[in-house]
Amino acid sequence: MLSQPFRYINRFVTVRIAFYFVLFITLAACRKEKASWTSNWVAPIVNDTLSLKNYVNDSTLNSTASSYYQVDLTRTVLDLGISDIIQIPDTVIVQTYSISVLSFTVPPGFSVANEIKEHSLDIEPLQLKKIRLKKGKIKFRIYNPIATKTLFTVQLPGVTLNGVEFSQNYSVPAGTNENPGITDAIIDLKDYEFDLTGSTSGGFNLLQSRLVVTTDPMGPSITIYNSNQFKVEANFQGVVIDYARGYFGNLTISETSNAQLEFLNQYVSGSLDIPTPSIEVIIENGIKADASATINSLSNTNSSGSTVGLTSTQIGTPITLSSASGSWNTLVPSVKTIAFNGGNSNVESFLENLGSQQQFSYNLKMNPWGNTSGGWNEMFPNSRLKVKVKAQMPLQLGADALTLKDTFDFKFKQDLEGSYAESGEFVLKATNAFPFNCSVKMYCLNANGQVMHVIESSSMVSSSLYGSVDSDGIQKKKSEVHFIVNEAVAKDLNITEKVIIEAKFDTPDPLTNSNQQVSIPVNAFLAVKLNANLKYKAKI
Repeated sequence: MLSQPFRYINRFVTVRIAFYFVLFITLAACRKEKASWTSNWVAPIVNDTLSLKNYVNDSTLNSTASSYYQVDLTRTVLDLGISDIIQIPDTVIVQTYSISVLSFTVPPGFSVANEIKEHSLDIEPLQLKKIRLKKGKIKFRIYNPIATKTLFTVQLPGVTLNGVEFSQNYSVPAGTNENPGITDAIIDLKDYEFDLTGSTSGGFNLLQSRLVVTTDPMGPSITIYNSNQFKVEANFQGVVIDYARGYFGNLTISETSNAQLEFLNQYVSGSLDIPTPSIEVIIENGIKADASATINSLSNTNSSGSTVGLTSTQIGTPITLSSASGSWNTLVPSVKTIAFNGGNSNVESFLENLGSQQQFSYNLKMNPWGNTSGGWNEMFPNSRLKVKVKAQMPLQLGADALTLKDTFDFKFKQDLEGSYAESGEFVLKATNAFPFNCSVKMYCLNANGQVMHVIESSSMVSSSLYGSVDSDGIQKKKSEVHFIVNEAVAKDLNITEKVIIEAKFDTPDPLTNSNQQVSIPVNAFLAVKLNANLKYKAKI
């Protein structure tokens, strides 16, 4: 349930390496092109622009007055209501009646039976005293074993709608023991209230039923035997409650969640520096019952096998959650905030580990000290048990030889006995308004995964900080990067099965060339054009 905190890491890191992904898309796209079999081939492959506009105002990024992006992550990772915590299974109650003597003859309109029975609901450890239904139904099946029509009155003492007790009358045709007369009916239970305290008003989980059986007032006199069994089956189906009072037991929600952030497997080496973040875990208890919560562990493991666990005195320590106060429209949940920051945890190094394997272990427990409320736990339609993760920070990062790597399938079939690419280059023209430098390297692999060739870029895509501000008010830098395809590489394109793209990022200060943390300006973008210039040789 709580694996969603990892969405925070996912979106946070994604923003920082978005530039890298565009380069991957750009450089990998060439594998989809077909040879034109001309002596010189010049063709555009990619013409695209990356920006962060789609992330703004979607609760992930906000623009600030300083014209830089601000990360604002508030995520609800657990949200349980009454129907999640208190569930009533489909239940069948049966009430039967047989006379206690061998037989007797009764006149028309004689009341054969009039008795109340209690039925215990199998919902332990819940000890419910009162509930109200949001939805549900009863399917009745009523059996008459005697040879005259019979009138059944079915009542449920303690079950009311708008203060009126449940009571239904049914006419059931004549029958025999072997083939009783049967009547079916369905009753909608929406908004019905159930008093489950039983006949003494001091019990719990007790449902009462009263059965009144009367022979047909217009029928004949009839002899009834002790082998005749009058029966009512009440099948409660699809019951969903929106109010409950009683003792809810020591309900425990415990889970170890694992999440895989596959794209972080591309991290190879180098470091990422981010501002010291503060992560808040906010727990809201909207139930009128005490509770406790424990974060057992939170760790991540990166592609190099390095594992970093979040360390804090708040990890492994039970946190007390008071009962909510008020009722119905005045309900006020109790709130507990757990803050992980640079002063009480290693949250910065935890995030900077760039772990693709995330593990989170926790448990929540209701009524950890037992029935201290005397059976007065309550949940209302608006009662929720929530866990939120909140983080706010400037969108800043510092990269120092941060190296990411990914592998793409590559298909470039050609006829070496006919026409084939002899040499050429891929030319990347970029306009960069992000404050990152990036150098790119390509590896050509054969079917066995062996590296046949390494193609170095002639230069890097330069940071916008080395550029100038245009009339649009955005600082940007234009770069042109060449990837030379020599004769050996061109010849082996035919047997190249995969291409590895390796990108290395830095965030240098233009004055000192030392890497620094940089803020991402609003309207930052990366526009790229990739052309293929290949020389073909034709054998006639």
